[in-house]
Amino acid sequence: MTDPRLHAITERIIERSRDTRRDYLERMAAQRAQGPRRGTLSCSNLAHGFAACNEQDKQSLKLTEAANIGIVNAYNDMLSAHQPLATYPDLIREAAHGMGCTAQVAGGVPAMCDGVTQGTAGMELSLFSRDVIAGATAIALSHNMFDGALCLGVCDKIVPGLLIGALSFGHLPVIFAPAGPMTSGLPNKEKAAVRQLFAEGKVGRDALLEAESAAYHGEGTCTFYGTANSNQMLMEVMGIHIPGAAFEPPGTPLRDALTRGAAERLCRITALGKEYTPLASVVDEKSIVNAIVALLATGGSTNHSIHWVAIARAAGVLIDWQDFADLSAISPLVARVYPNGSADVNHFHAAGGSGYVIRTLLDNGLLHEDVTTNWGQGLGHYTRQPQLADGVLHYVDGAANSADAAVLRPASAPFSADGGLRLLKGNLGRSVIKVSAVAPEHRVVEAPAQVFASQDELKAAFEAGALERDVIAVVRFQGPAANGMPELHKLTPYLGVLQDRGFKVALVTDGRMSGASGKVPAAIHLTPEALAGGAIARVKDGDLLRLDADAGTLQCLVPEQEWAEREAAARPTTEAEHGTGRELFGFMRRAVGDAESGASVF
Repeated sequence: MTDPRLHAITERIIERSRDTRRDYLERMAAQRAQGPRRGTLSCSNLAHGFAACNEQDKQSLKLTEAANIGIVNAYNDMLSAHQPLATYPDLIREAAHGMGCTAQVAGGVPAMCDGVTQGTAGMELSLFSRDVIAGATAIALSHNMFDGALCLGVCDKIVPGLLIGALSFGHLPVIFAPAGPMTSGLPNKEKAAVRQLFAEGKVGRDALLEAESAAYHGEGTCTFYGTANSNQMLMEVMGIHIPGAAFEPPGTPLRDALTRGAAERLCRITALGKEYTPLASVVDEKSIVNAIVALLATGGSTNHSIHWVAIARAAGVLIDWQDFADLSAISPLVARVYPNGSADVNHFHAAGGSGYVIRTLLDNGLLHEDVTTNWGQGLGHYTRQPQLADGVLHYVDGAANSADAAVLRPASAPFSADGGLRLLKGNLGRSVIKVSAVAPEHRVVEAPAQVFASQDELKAAFEAGALERDVIAVVRFQGPAANGMPELHKLTPYLGVLQDRGFKVALVTDGRMSGASGKVPAAIHLTPEALAGGAIARVKDGDLLRLDADAGTLQCLVPEQEWAEREAAARPTTEAEHGTGRELFGFMRRAVGDAESGASVF
């Protein structure tokens, strides 16, 4: 039975979204009526569409009885998470042929890595890459050649971008097929400790590089529970994967079978068959709520307080940070995965993984079971575990109990009663804070502000010893309109060192902190941003700030009249609009919406 609190929040979202959801579904219905049958194309159009195919596929594509699958691929061989995708198109084509269907690579989308660009100018393109990917996905599917789409992507902005783009073709069935995590290397906690030692000057670059290389050492996603792995959990609980696809490592027979299984399932659920399951039916208000609950219950990435707002809007569903906060209050924390624990995602998977999380949340009424998934009606399919028997993929009942209570617990006996993502409100605006890895004694910080306009300014102040005190670091002009809202993960070691030295420390910013948000309290995504005249632009060095994650408040403690009369600081001279391709994204900085609206240009 669904928890009444979950039901009430969902009904609120359904009512709020009534008009926009209706309009979206009407558009999708109209598109279905128009195509995307190849039969609607002229002979010249169709000939262009299959010119490079072999004769057997050409013959199939001339007919309209069998499905043609469009593959949208985020492959590149620099990024470990996407390198395995090189072999997927051949697996998918083979599986499609076995079903009497065809498959074509419809297009590629860019895949950049925040891990590579962290702390560099390239990070200023990161958030915008999501909407570029969405547009590229639409271009790939615009040829009207396809009866379904198989999206190949894994990491931070790639999965949200693919999904936003695919939702414009929501009349088609769409399945996502991931690559899985790399094998475990140097534990994330040990890696973080070396980073802090480097920040303090106690170890050199050689030691830092050795630690980083031992942590990030092979193909697959990074093993901490950041945005990339949160993506996979959310695709699973929304029923967009096939069951059990999220965390199987790359290169195993089971991983290949799951990829083939995704292609086979997609062939079965096109409009040409009896199990037509368009993406528009899979992504609805209930599945969006399920995604948020699963995110909160597993201590997932703060980035999704932006991305899932944008995804929801692409499907005509309107959500905001109050919805996140209210769902967090009823979502028990059932997983401890780094940075919210010492385990990595491989340990999480071995302990029961996504299937166990879905099972225990369903058992406690904290997910909607009555949803449409790519595997059929009902979320219960996603509690099952994939296995191979004589090379054939089949499913068995998943474990009813966690294999490691230090990593996964039942929702009835969680690590914490709530999901740890909270909305902060006050005279500085609205922001979110993730406290699942923040010790209770650090969740309320009252201290003088020190204002910075960049990460490098804070780094310089730390190295000069100017931050050896209680301090709330205010890093502003980092919002989407200012410079693309880069992640400020580079700040984590410095702030962590100060906290470890016994100081009261917090971060307040209109930028992002990523799925690696950890032990230092950070009020992030502050809206309105400084460039838009947000109150963060009024803060001065020495102002007393109070961040209270327990009460959900964020205040600048200056007299009310003085605060009302204070002018916003001007943005300092910056080169942010030029170099590393940033000049090409000026139109996006000018068009982008605020963070709580999804920071989208659409």
